[in-house]
Amino acid sequence: MKILNLYAGIGGNRKLWGDKHEITAVEFNPEIAKIYQEFFPKDKVIVADAHQYLLEHFKEFDFIWSSPPCPSHSRIRQHTAVARGQNKPIYPDMKLYEEIIFLKYNFEGEWVVENVISYYDPLIIPYKYKEHYYWSSFVIDGTKEANRKHNAGNEELSKLKGFNLDKYSGIDKTKILRNCVEPEAGLFIFNSAKKDKQITL
Repeated sequence: MKILNLYAGIGGNRKLWGDKHEITAVEFNPEIAKIYQEFFPKDKVIVADAHQYLLEHFKEFDFIWSSPPCPSHSRIRQHTAVARGQNKPIYPDMKLYEEIIFLKYNFEGEWVVENVISYYDPLIIPYKYKEHYYWSSFVIDGTKEANRKHNAGNEELSKLKGFNLDKYSGIDKTKILRNCVEPEAGLFIFNSAKKDKQITL
């Protein structure tokens, strides 16, 4: 299968997928893209705007995973930081819903869009797994709750996500690890697609 991994980060969702498939990862930050490439040398890594890349290349793939930026939808940012005056209110980034609608009505393969649980009622009803939202073309039969340890330190987050960033400098390791999808969740979502659609992943 040809898989497109958008807003790839360092590859938390992709970590347990193996190397059986042809995977293209798109990441805007070149430093983070370089780290991804070192963890997954067989993947094709592209430094680009994932939102635009999706629009221009979606027909080239069989499976698409998208994890658009989450801060503008986050309960933590809205109820903690904004409420305390630490951050100014901002518009929710509606690219999230643009991609859901676009994939639903234009993409013939299987797809999933992942994001945090929002501080508002979601405009399109998602599946929920491990304290995250997932919109998809297949059934995700799981509501497993888990403490994501979002406020944990780098050492604990590294163990939870399975990535050691000790050798890297000049990056916000805590932010990168917090944004990283748990590998177990990434594998569960793929298994859900396989179970629902009887496809080979």
